[in-house]
Amino acid sequence: MTTSMSGQNDLPDNAPHILVVDDDERIRDLLAKYLMGNGYRVTKARDAIAARAALSGLEFDLLILDVMMPGETGFELAQSIKDEINAPIFMLTALGEPEQRVKGLEIGVDDYISKPFEPKELLIRIGNILRRIEKSSTSNDDINIGEFQFNIARGDLKSNSETIKLTERERELLRIFAKRRGETVARHELSGGDGDSSDRAVDVQINRLRRKIEKDPGNPVYLQTIRGKGYILHTDE
Repeated sequence: MTTSMSGQNDLPDNAPHILVVDDDERIRDLLAKYLMGNGYRVTKARDAIAARAALSGLEFDLLILDVMMPGETGFELAQSIKDEINAPIFMLTALGEPEQRVKGLEIGVDDYISKPFEPKELLIRIGNILRRIEKSSTSNDDINIGEFQFNIARGDLKSNSETIKLTERERELLRIFAKRRGETVARHELSGGDGDSSDRAVDVQINRLRRKIEKDPGNPVYLQTIRGKGYILHTDE
């Protein structure tokens, strides 16, 4: 069953709409109440079945998925819908191991936070994701990466007019590289400097990006590793 919060009547129609999927009713309610109190419209779902029903009839600006749910897990749901929706996916879980974070990033989710968490931190992360989507660059030029064209302002990656789906995190990384093309970007600049687990997460995201822009991701021509320093993007310009 999917439930919309009645208190949303006071929110404008253009307020960002978030789908919260968690099998714990208490967490669903508390999270929905907190997000609504900070200007977000919220739809709740107790499992993957209810989430799919909501997604079939509504558009969302962001999805928050609990990992450990009965039946289809949050990981499984994210993997099955990520190519069908444009909304970024935020994973919420009681598992804090770096391996779980990396697994989520390999699937293509945009961010990840472990329970218990500070609601304000979650709010900040959600705001950062949504601002990255809205933010436009001062440059409208396309850059050419082999057979691909990337528009920095829109964050669109295309090949022969076909749009290549990017997660918001992949889009953010590609923007950074595009603006600093031909320049080595240190790993800590991409990870935020939060330690080995974040560095590993960056490596996972780089590998995912390479699979989208390189003919042979194992021997990259455009997005190359500078050993001991970071990464560099070469373009055809």
